[in-house]
Amino acid sequence: MSHPAERSDSYDLVRGRTTVGDFEITVLSDGFYFLDGGAMFGVVPKPLWEKRAPADDQNRILLGLNTVVVRTGKHTVVIETGIGNKLGDKLKAIYGAQEKLPLAFAAAGIKPEEVDIVINSHLHFDHCGWNTTRTPDGRIVPTFPNARYFAHRGEVEHGHLQLERDAISYISENYDPLIESGQMTLLDVKRGQTHEIMPGISVEGFPGHTLHLMAVHLDSGGQRACYVSDLIPTSAHLDITWVMGYDLDPLTCIEERKRFYSRAIPEKWLVLFTHDHYTPFGYVELTEKGKPVVKPA
Repeated sequence: MSHPAERSDSYDLVRGRTTVGDFEITVLSDGFYFLDGGAMFGVVPKPLWEKRAPADDQNRILLGLNTVVVRTGKHTVVIETGIGNKLGDKLKAIYGAQEKLPLAFAAAGIKPEEVDIVINSHLHFDHCGWNTTRTPDGRIVPTFPNARYFAHRGEVEHGHLQLERDAISYISENYDPLIESGQMTLLDVKRGQTHEIMPGISVEGFPGHTLHLMAVHLDSGGQRACYVSDLIPTSAHLDITWVMGYDLDPLTCIEERKRFYSRAIPEKWLVLFTHDHYTPFGYVELTEKGKPVVKPA
């Protein structure tokens, strides 16, 4: 083990299983990776955040790459697809990318051909990397050949701009081939609006991290789970103001977290965390002092 946050179960490919009503939820991993702790916690001082997320000698914290597989009884739905296998050698070394998601699907006994729907909350490369696969001969092919993919139109348009602030976050090979083939449907979902993908599964606009980030709602049997994506990337980011340096609009993130908590806490939503390697899901509750904490499911 080379990072202070690594544990004996760090390399487990299946990070968790649970149910939401009649939906079966399986959390798979593309492996863990490393990002600068200061960037992940923005203006929060290191003496505070390192109590929750220990850093290595390069100030990097360990993060998960959680893909959620939902089996509804009729469909197999995938939310997010990790980093993938298209990074160059330099970036792969910087992030410590492990390219584990295909192995995780195999470990869970789920074939890529079974997947009907893939949903991307946004199109940063660490959320949609395995949308497509680079083959040994250099071709880019869909990882899930029989699936319909869904992403936000604004994310594609923003990625194509290649702006100085976040150009590195967008790799067009993760989505352009799917758009060109007609396999990806582009949505226009605004802040607070919802769009039903299929019965029991919908997306809602929660801007801030990016202008067009979407959370994914799972509703079955009177229960709800929500994949809130990078609005709240890990259980260490529950505090309202603990937003990331990566967030394009941190003030909007704060307001959107308030809006999220106003429903998720009293209605007891199961919250699915995109980058928490050890707590992939849990229930958010308030302490006596009004501080949000996570209760493992």
